[in-house]
Amino acid sequence: MTEDVPVRIRPEIAALPPYRQGKQAGENAFKLSSNENPYEPLPTVVESLRRTVGVNRYPDASASRLRHRLAERFGVQPDEVHIGAGSVSILSQLMLAAAGPGDEVVYAWRSFEAYPGLVLIAGATPVEVPLGRGARHDLDAMAAAVTDRTRAIIVCSPNNPTGPIVTQTEFEAFLDKVPRDLLVILDEASAEFVTDPDAVDGLTKLGRENHPNVVVLRTFSKAFGLAGLRVGYAIGHRRILDAARSTAVPLSVTAQSEEAAIASLDAEAELFDRVRVIAQRRDRLAEALRAQGWIVPDAQGNFLWLATGEQTMDAAARFEQGGLIVRPFAGDGIRISVGEEESTESVLRIAQPVLDELPADHPVRS
Repeated sequence: MTEDVPVRIRPEIAALPPYRQGKQAGENAFKLSSNENPYEPLPTVVESLRRTVGVNRYPDASASRLRHRLAERFGVQPDEVHIGAGSVSILSQLMLAAAGPGDEVVYAWRSFEAYPGLVLIAGATPVEVPLGRGARHDLDAMAAAVTDRTRAIIVCSPNNPTGPIVTQTEFEAFLDKVPRDLLVILDEASAEFVTDPDAVDGLTKLGRENHPNVVVLRTFSKAFGLAGLRVGYAIGHRRILDAARSTAVPLSVTAQSEEAAIASLDAEAELFDRVRVIAQRRDRLAEALRAQGWIVPDAQGNFLWLATGEQTMDAAARFEQGGLIVRPFAGDGIRISVGEEESTESVLRIAQPVLDELPADHPVRS
């Protein structure tokens, strides 16, 4: 029996399980559970952290140097950029700003596991629209799910954890179907790994003047390898971002995070060489898994999806026994992050017997 809470807590919060990050890896194991970049930060980034002193002082609350740098890069005004402690914190701020009791937030499912909790914390009701063929967003169904209570829609491209993108054409057609005063959040946390030329790109392809209701989320956690420093950003209409800023925990982006992000932008060409290596490794691993007989959705992030269904937890245990920490989603499937080159052999070595043990008619078999 669950222990009684000693104070009055909102019942929906008391029933909400805390966010669970990917399991940590022990010695001699590869951690492929959290979509992290396997490369250490570049020496220039590390040096920037060494130069950043003054932890006895509060950071710049708006991370203004980083905001101005990103504004210049993407051709927007500084107040159209918002910095947060990871893109998920900005998503939380937008939920608090846009939705409350009696409101609804629409998103695809399965998608990023934090979405349901963030909606519930805001007091709103999650509306989950099943993924369509190929584990892709069904944007027509999502548009059809909009009601007069809908306050926001989240579109994740590439979709975490399944991998496929939303195309630019699909996204713009979708925007034409939903109300223009409805907040649309385009979560592009893994966008730098995308190699499909048709993919939506909220920062360079989307005509922002025609879609002021769209806010684009990006992060330095994955492609830039700064997951431990927690820094992400949003680009959108100033008034929408002002609302997010109003709900933010003040001073949550550290001076060290801002400095490392700026140094990473300075070293972007070298970092993106690493990103290309990871994307190539992802494609090779996906093809090798398909050759074994797995159905693997079109992976465009730095992770792969195996829809192991009811056998998910048993399959994840087999990977862990073999020295690979993967991310299981009970009843649905396993997300495998693309890690070190040495890990790919282990993934393939373990994946084959896992597949062999699944029922002959399992839908994950090709």
